[in-house]
Amino acid sequence: MGRPVQVWLAPVGAEPRLAAHNLLRTLGSTLVDNPTLRHDQSGRPLIPGLAVSISYSRHLIAVAASYGGPVGVDVEEVRARDVAGLAGRWFAPRELEWMGRQDDELVAFLQLWTGKEAVGKALGVGLGEAGLRREMPLGGGAVESVPGLVVTHLGWPDAVLAVAAPAGEVEVSRRSPTLDPPCARG
Repeated sequence: MGRPVQVWLAPVGAEPRLAAHNLLRTLGSTLVDNPTLRHDQSGRPLIPGLAVSISYSRHLIAVAASYGGPVGVDVEEVRARDVAGLAGRWFAPRELEWMGRQDDELVAFLQLWTGKEAVGKALGVGLGEAGLRREMPLGGGAVESVPGLVVTHLGWPDAVLAVAAPAGEVEVSRRSPTLDPPCARG
């Protein structure tokens, strides 16, 4: 089995960026001694010895860390919103067709969107460099345009969570030190 990617979630609180950094440091301390959180020139978080990623929405923070890398995480809450315009502008015909066939079109949109974000973060480019146009595996799996990278979707109540990590290293362990549901293996 590959190296596990640890994913933790917590409530956002009043200071999302600070809360995300604190949660990432706490996660990092379970994997390396005295983790030092820094940022590269683009603002991407770095902890020496680990591949790390941060995401937050209105109410949730998601952080991911692994000894192997790269890793990217993205979380979006499932709440009513018009996604047709964004999907029509940025998604490939194959993605649009798949999205339209799903029982819950919003969740399908969010799976594709969070996958694109997670892959962009794993590559260190975010949604730049054609990230929005990068086709995602439908429902998760290997990313054709990035050999060796896999997108995994984790279930969470009222949210869609995607993790991008190298193939063979996706044994995702979800933990939340402050939220229910309790710890589960993904």
